[in-house]
Amino acid sequence: MEYSAFTTNLKSLECFRTIIDAGSVTAAGRRLNLTQPAVSRLLGLLENRIGFELFNRRNGRLTPTDEALMLYKEVDIALQSIERVSQLASNLHNTDFGELTIVAPPSFAEGILSDVISRFLTQHPNLRIRLDSQSVEKARDMVALRAVDCGFIKLPADYPGITCTTMTRSSTVCALSVRHPLSKKKTLNVRDLQNEPLILLGKGKVSRMQIDHAFREAAVKMNVRVETHTVGAACAIARHGIGIAIVNEMLALQYVDQEMILRGFSPGIEHEYAFMTSMETPMNRVTRRFFEHCQDYFSNFQKYASGPG
Repeated sequence: MEYSAFTTNLKSLECFRTIIDAGSVTAAGRRLNLTQPAVSRLLGLLENRIGFELFNRRNGRLTPTDEALMLYKEVDIALQSIERVSQLASNLHNTDFGELTIVAPPSFAEGILSDVISRFLTQHPNLRIRLDSQSVEKARDMVALRAVDCGFIKLPADYPGITCTTMTRSSTVCALSVRHPLSKKKTLNVRDLQNEPLILLGKGKVSRMQIDHAFREAAVKMNVRVETHTVGAACAIARHGIGIAIVNEMLALQYVDQEMILRGFSPGIEHEYAFMTSMETPMNRVTRRFFEHCQDYFSNFQKYASGPG
């Protein structure tokens, strides 16, 4: 048979390499978890296929020929390449390789999503993630147009071109300085906040309209001292005792410290977040694994939020 048409059993090549590395058939068998006769058969198969002996056999010992040593270098390189291909295939199967692009609103991206991603990358260290924080409107467009793999959005989100799966819900709370007189109460209702300077977010958004409605229903005039666009900014201002921030609990938890606490807000207002992908394209393997990771993370959110790692 011509060498150009020649293919060799990989197990025989691995056996050949291991015999030289280990120094004997017996030692090679131990490394490969094979019996000595099995190693000898594989070596014989290789020698039959290439048409010459690779070892001098004297007194039960094998000594590699010059040809064997020359062949060994190429076999070792070839097998390492095959092993790298195998590892790459395994990485791809386990989503340990590649890039994932994600978009989310700023407060969500800077808050809880950073923990979600960190835990995911710990499990998949060879992945690379590109995270973009955009307004809800821009994030929806990016997902629908497939400019990113996936994203997060606050519901409701009736928008063509995207598929949404609810991931988590969060209540509304009051963030205030530990020195504030109302900090001793577990829950603050609208009447408790009468005349209190307020720090509010999202003018024109659904949750803000719900807050405004709650004050109107209770016939309590709102004393809006500060309006901002991020939970972090609202909590930072509340920490200094400037006012009481009415915020999303899930996004505010990371800002709790010795100077600022969270208290319940009544009436209850719920925030709901969804994982979104393009309706036009099914999730690829990496996106699917991240989606499953997010489902697991948020189902255990209280456990994650209450303690380290």
